[in-house]
Amino acid sequence: MSEDREVLLVMHPDRETSREAAQHVAGKFAAAGVGLRVADPQVRDLLDDGTCRLVGPEAPAQGAELVLVLGGDGTLLRAAEIARPASVPVLGVNLGRVGFLTEADSDALEDTVHRVVERDYTVEKRMTVDVTVTVDGERVAETWALNEASVEKASRERVLDALIEVDGRPVSAFGCDGVLCATPTGSTAYAFSAGGPIIWPDVEALLVVPSNAHAMFSRPLVVSRSSVITVGVDPDGSPAVLTCDGLRHVALPPGARVKVVAGRVPVRLARLWRGPFTDRLVHKFALPVKSWRERHSG
Repeated sequence: MSEDREVLLVMHPDRETSREAAQHVAGKFAAAGVGLRVADPQVRDLLDDGTCRLVGPEAPAQGAELVLVLGGDGTLLRAAEIARPASVPVLGVNLGRVGFLTEADSDALEDTVHRVVERDYTVEKRMTVDVTVTVDGERVAETWALNEASVEKASRERVLDALIEVDGRPVSAFGCDGVLCATPTGSTAYAFSAGGPIIWPDVEALLVVPSNAHAMFSRPLVVSRSSVITVGVDPDGSPAVLTCDGLRHVALPPGARVKVVAGRVPVRLARLWRGPFTDRLVHKFALPVKSWRERHSG
């Protein structure tokens, strides 16, 4: 086994489809002389036949060539949290539903492993956001997101009273369920479900999407990468919660301010798909691309 090449495997060990896929991947990498590491003792126990090694929880991706993800977008987002500090690319094999961030479907697992072994993939950088929370002018939390940072009401019975500012200037205030600040990558995730537009990944922009706002003007906003977005929670209103990529949570008392800017550290995604983003969009969402005339001709 070559010590020069090693792949970190991230998966859900309690899912049957993931376990079967992991065992297949481990055997293929071992046969090709590519080392496989895992950071989860449960995964090590699943594969403990000499095909992998267990690494510690601190910087598990450091020095790896790639982080291979078996699962859906949620699993990939967890893997991105591990891979980002080490600047290691992430490659996802979709074992979930849509899996927009993942690169290959489960039926292409064999080809995916082969292309990793042959280094037949490209790497692209995806924009992130850095998020800062202040209360009474004091910084209380700092975090980040690949998809989106969402400020939402803490109680479903209450309304979130929010003020949106862009570049230090107020834009709109309203009652709502929440406000999403998304990257182009996140425009096909939560922000899309909330009614936001899809932004092509190579567009350098940030997206602001109000969720169920009670206001005449509550349209999504697309602002510059250099813009500073601030979501303020009404000092006389209800508490809220900040959630980043569905993984990192910060309680927001009334009066809290959430600042969102373009991230300093991107996430690197490994790509097998060589077509344009348009084709990926059509494939992942199964979009109808024939007009009614074409469908009914002949």
